[in-house]
Amino acid sequence: MDLQGLPASHGFHMPAEWEPHTQCWMGWPERPDNWRENAVPAQDVFAKVASAISRFEDVTVCASSGQWENARRMLPEHIRVVEISMNDSWFRDTGPTFVVKRSESGKAEQTIAGIDWNFNSWGGLEDGCYTDWSLDILVARKILAIERVHRFSHSMILEGGSIHVDGEVSLEQEQKSSMSKNQIEDQLKTYLGVSKIIWLPRGLYGDDDTNGHIDNMCCFTNGHIDNICCLGLMMKVILNMKDLWKPILCFLMKLMPMEEAAGVVQGDDGKAKLPGTRLAASYVNFYIANGGIILPQFGDKKWDDEAVRVLSKAFPDHKVVGIEGSREIVLAGGNIHCITQQQPAF
Repeated sequence: MDLQGLPASHGFHMPAEWEPHTQCWMGWPERPDNWRENAVPAQDVFAKVASAISRFEDVTVCASSGQWENARRMLPEHIRVVEISMNDSWFRDTGPTFVVKRSESGKAEQTIAGIDWNFNSWGGLEDGCYTDWSLDILVARKILAIERVHRFSHSMILEGGSIHVDGEVSLEQEQKSSMSKNQIEDQLKTYLGVSKIIWLPRGLYGDDDTNGHIDNMCCFTNGHIDNICCLGLMMKVILNMKDLWKPILCFLMKLMPMEEAAGVVQGDDGKAKLPGTRLAASYVNFYIANGGIILPQFGDKKWDDEAVRVLSKAFPDHKVVGIEGSREIVLAGGNIHCITQQQPAF
């Protein structure tokens, strides 16, 4: 059911990702022009991610009709698998943004809703990752229908990976838009229920597919931490956030090897994946579950271990679970946060 008006005027807001979830939503990869070797290695890693999250909360994986049986076979029985058609499996950007409100005493009313933003494949026909996103644009609406959750719709193009919130403050990455910053801020405040917006001036170098999403750069924590690893300009912005919890920043740069690029079908619809392409391998691109942190691991033991140490300190009440083989996801343009979407428990 569609809701009219603005979410904030109904009392809704987007909660922080560390607040309780009822479940996590994921898609299932298959397109051969983005995932190497017909997505077989990526499907193995997606199954690892889903299984790790399911240790802490319920997981629903959405697969196309052609892949439903394969996904069902590869995933543990306790993970729900539903059939949804999609152009690709980046549910952080195509899934709904869930918002919540506290029910007034004695009133029987729904306290969760979803925002169905517009989507254009990260740049439209000129700069997008593929030219047909007609299935992706329906993913959020289908998820909300499955869950019987009320829906707010918005014509503004917004990808979930371009925002982070702590329940009150929104951390944004500047992107191309026909709207002014003030117009964007007004819309985000009335839809996400946030009171303050911080803009970071640019994204991570090499994150060309998304034009530099915030979830590859930094995120909020639910407490203070001492370790920050970031780049010069970002440091200036971060250190001016005196009234905010410190964000975490830690990332690596890797190059796409020849043998891995050779496993991608270079088609006309998707962006080329060429040897030597610089990959935005970021440990910040993790998922916060109910009591768990699902963290990318890239096969560099020194930095893999350091990321586990920093995240364990940042979230002392969470168990950090590293996912070996996460480079399969970064080869296609994102990581664990990009392929997941939390549904809050309210």
